[in-house]
Amino acid sequence: MEARIRLDGGMQFRGAADSGREVVMDASEQFGGKNAGPRPMEMVLLGLAGCTGMDVISILRKKREPVEGYEVRVSARLAEEHPKVFTEIHMEHVVTGNVKEESLARAIELSETKYCSAHAMLRHEAKMTTSYRVEPVR
Repeated sequence: MEARIRLDGGMQFRGAADSGREVVMDASEQFGGKNAGPRPMEMVLLGLAGCTGMDVISILRKKREPVEGYEVRVSARLAEEHPKVFTEIHMEHVVTGNVKEESLARAIELSETKYCSAHAMLRHEAKMTTSYRVEPVR
């Protein structure tokens, strides 16, 4: 896999992966950016949430679980000695639907241990925890 970025003006960069998909990364206006896109470390967390989320929803659909809504919330704590390094990352999975909790737990476990490359990289650098809940449809 390859990726590249180019300066788009100020502190805004346009990035593209070898797939051709583009994304804008930016800094706040006080640091010379346009404040129009996520910061690079936000992209890391978005990548983690997206990677895990796509795995989990795919697994649940293959198991024919009745998912009506799904959200992954990621929060991270930065190191005191280096405010750009994550030391703790927590992912909360919230599923709406009449999904069996054991199916959700297993899908998360498979994503974290087998499928999500972002999780595999980050778990060696930060303490990672996970929680989940199912909100049934009434």
